[in-house]
Amino acid sequence: MNFLLPAIISFLITVVAIPPTIKLAQRFKLLDNPKIRPHPAHTQKRVVPRAGGLAVFLGVSLAVLIFTPFERYTIGILVGLFILLLVGLLDDRNINFSPYLRLVTQFIAAAVAIGSGIGITFITNPLGGIIHFDTTPQISLLADFLALIWIVWVMNMMNWSKGVDGQMPGIATISALILGLLSLKLGLSNDPTQVNVAKLSFITAGAAFGLLIFNWHPAKIFPGFSGSTILGFLIAILAILAGGKVATAGLVLLIPAADFAYTFIRRILSGKSPVWGDRGHLHHKLLEKGFSHQQIALFYILGSVILGAAALNLSSTGKLFAAVLVGVALLGGILWLNFFGDYSGRHAPDNG
Repeated sequence: MNFLLPAIISFLITVVAIPPTIKLAQRFKLLDNPKIRPHPAHTQKRVVPRAGGLAVFLGVSLAVLIFTPFERYTIGILVGLFILLLVGLLDDRNINFSPYLRLVTQFIAAAVAIGSGIGITFITNPLGGIIHFDTTPQISLLADFLALIWIVWVMNMMNWSKGVDGQMPGIATISALILGLLSLKLGLSNDPTQVNVAKLSFITAGAAFGLLIFNWHPAKIFPGFSGSTILGFLIAILAILAGGKVATAGLVLLIPAADFAYTFIRRILSGKSPVWGDRGHLHHKLLEKGFSHQQIALFYILGSVILGAAALNLSSTGKLFAAVLVGVALLGGILWLNFFGDYSGRHAPDNG
């Protein structure tokens, strides 16, 4: 089986599509302009084209149609991707596009995917055994609800992780590669259906890496809402299709997941809506401490690589233990940066 070719084709389509996407974004004013479109989460003052999701959509969709068999869930994935692309491009153009409306469309895209047959039928119990979700109609409905929440959660987690150049597509590239390797391992051992999931994973990784090249600091294009949600949508679905390996994806995504959880709770406790952005993310705090875009992006990428390698080699119990241990450490670091960060800031030479 040739798994490298689909990834290469997806990568090349994305890379070739980005220059015309930049021109289209400039022509139709799909731009990130802090003067026209102010946002508290902005990390730079340059005017940069958005709409990176268009190139990712083309890279993934065309490669899927070329290299993967047309399954029932393929329609759900492609329709979901198109919904996210359309909403993302409208968001790139419309200054006052409501985040609540964006959230509703995320649920619609996730529901379309689940309606096409993508659902969590079982998960591995970290304490031993398998938990099945397809035993009764009521439990199956609960499983579909959990899948819906999982897909929307990962989309938003990825969207909240695009604060610095290279951060989000780097995380997506590693996550898709890990899920691809996991599916390939399962497919070559005892589950031939995982071979196509592996192809879809590597196709996703190729498109994400193509975007990463142009999004590395200083970025020539931003992912936009479409780019982050499309890649988050695919990773969430890949985790379900890869034999219900939600725990594996959760471990790989543990750094952005910890930041998402803290930010979500912090905003609610502050009396603010969790969907409205601010400058309280981990990457904002690291920028305030003097770290560069490249250093922060590499921190997220290398963290995903290390956690991904652990996820591929640990048992379910080991993954749970690692997730708890690393998660507590990450939350502790985030709390320190938020409440005591001033004590650990970089000092001028004459300040001692």
